[in-house]
Amino acid sequence: MISAHLSFALVALSAVFFVVDPLAAIPIFLAVTANESPAQRAHTALRAAATCFLTLLVFALAGGVIFRFFGISLGAFKIAGGILLFSMALEMMRAQPSRTKQTPEEEKEGIEKEDVAIIPIGIPLLSGPGAIATVMVLMTRHREWSYALPVVAAIFVTSVVTYFLLRAAVGLQRRLSRTFMNVMIRVMGLILAAIAVEFVVAGLKEVGPLVTGH
Repeated sequence: MISAHLSFALVALSAVFFVVDPLAAIPIFLAVTANESPAQRAHTALRAAATCFLTLLVFALAGGVIFRFFGISLGAFKIAGGILLFSMALEMMRAQPSRTKQTPEEEKEGIEKEDVAIIPIGIPLLSGPGAIATVMVLMTRHREWSYALPVVAAIFVTSVVTYFLLRAAVGLQRRLSRTFMNVMIRVMGLILAAIAVEFVVAGLKEVGPLVTGH
């Protein structure tokens, strides 16, 4: 039982962290906070990470209610979430910014905004559709309530790490080469693609009996 929970916790942490992808958010964060002082930038990082945590937590806890309200089956959502994650993973393996998180138009608008912590950094740059779908799917992987704790912990740990990475964004950009960051993003994309395929397979297993009537 402990090994099953630990294994699921590692999968949850990997999935949430890689789909939030704070490393890829660093260049955009620096662009939209270019006119802020170090203290203001640290405060923006804190509010953005807090927004990410609260947004993902709400959707993780309210996922069941949303499914029932819209009449969506868990299997169908797992397939849709897996496809969305896989498309993001492909973009990461190409070291390209994900269009499902933020379009160039939204990035330009964010640079012109005075307060950028909540929008566009917190939402949708960090807690975008892919991250929301991920936490909702993870919460449906097991029926026991004890498996919800690793998902909440993964959201919390990811948000805390995101805060420290954004706060140290200036130093990280100076120390880490673009090639190194691209390699890391590609590796994370590969792992995320494998997790996305698992989501789709799990969804097909649930939808299959409904389609065939068996």
